[in-house]
Amino acid sequence: MSTQPSGDLTPESAAPTDVAPLGRSGATPAHERTAADEANLAPWNAIEADPAFRKLLADKLRFIIPATIFFVAYYFTLPILVGWWPDLMKREVWGKVNIAYLFALSQFFMAWILAFFYVRTAAKWDKAAAALLTKFSKR
Repeated sequence: MSTQPSGDLTPESAAPTDVAPLGRSGATPAHERTAADEANLAPWNAIEADPAFRKLLADKLRFIIPATIFFVAYYFTLPILVGWWPDLMKREVWGKVNIAYLFALSQFFMAWILAFFYVRTAAKWDKAAAALLTKFSKR
């Protein structure tokens, strides 16, 4: 005999990975919470008004905007140089390797270096965000 409420079409499997709330009691696990479930976990208006939060947002913008501008400018420099100064870009540097090939290769290194700096900087933002949430967490 099924214990499901009428109209509930969720299969009753009782597997450990079953995310349906059949027979579950207690708090919802963090990985299954919805935005509505998390709405009251922290006083978001107070966090938004906190100077440390505003500093965190300013720090993020201070990194992300210049990094994005640099990335886009560096990325589009190659087609601009090839289009406007093809003779310069055709100049062979080492065997058949020309400046255009070297510049294209440098874009990979630039992206990796930029990603390295982003990951290192984002770790600091994560710590600041965690400190803010700890400061405002409900006990």
